[in-house]
Amino acid sequence: MPRFSLIVAATATLLAQRAATFESRPATAIENDKIELLVLNKGGAFASLLLKDDSGKMNPMWNPVALARMTNGPARFGDSIGHFVCVDGFGPTSKEEAAAGLQGHGEAHRQNWEVTSKGREGRTQHIAWRAKLPVVQEIFTRKVEVVDGEQVVYVESALENELGFDRPINWAEHGTIGYPFLAPGKTVIDASVGRCQTRPHVNQPSNRRLVSDKEFTYPIAPLKAGGMADLRQIPDPPDSMDHSGCLLDPARRLGFITAINTEKRLMLGYLVRREEYPWLQEWMNYPPNLALSRGLEFGTQPFDISRRATVEMGKLFDVPAFRWLPAKSKIGTRFLFFYTRVPVGFNKVDDVRQENGEIVIEDKKSRQTVRLKASLSL
Repeated sequence: MPRFSLIVAATATLLAQRAATFESRPATAIENDKIELLVLNKGGAFASLLLKDDSGKMNPMWNPVALARMTNGPARFGDSIGHFVCVDGFGPTSKEEAAAGLQGHGEAHRQNWEVTSKGREGRTQHIAWRAKLPVVQEIFTRKVEVVDGEQVVYVESALENELGFDRPINWAEHGTIGYPFLAPGKTVIDASVGRCQTRPHVNQPSNRRLVSDKEFTYPIAPLKAGGMADLRQIPDPPDSMDHSGCLLDPARRLGFITAINTEKRLMLGYLVRREEYPWLQEWMNYPPNLALSRGLEFGTQPFDISRRATVEMGKLFDVPAFRWLPAKSKIGTRFLFFYTRVPVGFNKVDDVRQENGEIVIEDKKSRQTVRLKASLSL
């Protein structure tokens, strides 16, 4: 190999993992020749995902700090940013849990994560973290991998019970997209879901546009004002906030969720193991000041509600609303996400699958297919 090639290869390896910041927060960058991912050191949120050859540097992930600057408003949501993990807990706590120090959406995204290993083997590099969850007495671990030449991030996680009894747990991956990637008339959302329900409300807030506690088939949902709404689209003008819970198609081993900005022709997508993440909650936060966010929240329950409420619910559509974590044991999950360009006219995702070392994404109406290298399987 020529000396120049050796230098380039060594430099690429050195730059593969490095210290970084995101909105003044310490982060770790993991990158290859195609993508750059920033992971916050506290809480492990996937705060930024960029294509290396995108001159516009459009990050699809929700950035509430930047949206606060844009609107001259207060920064909200604290440690919630981008794609963050809600474990053990997804939603509010009981008054007793709150008194014991447990906050909403679990402890993991509020802890400092310890790097336990990092390195490269062949074309694959990884970083692994560990976080102790002191109130619930669990240990959360996560490994992120990227492969040279791929636009895919692979995520493997485990939750360990330090206590000597079985317990119901709540775990959601709070994948969240935001403005400007998420914009009225420009962004469409697809997923391998069908049977859904709007979130129940005892006293429905005035800014909800969907009927409370109503079953529907995605993406067409019932409006309070009458008629139906296509949830693939963002309302224009935006002025509402709703939640829906949808069952990932039980006929599929791998479920998908995608978001396409049709103006920039950029797509963010997820592939998940349905038996580990049977539910997709969508948090559709559309204020009129364009500080838009949409949660693509796949997890163990249909809505972000308390532990007690999920146990009392038991099941929805005959599918459990929580997962068991056995005594002194571990449970795990694995999913991947990708970021890519799509061709002109590619405006809807009908299928995403992994086969023969590729992710295959199909738009049947336009008869177009996007193929991405994906060498590590689910």
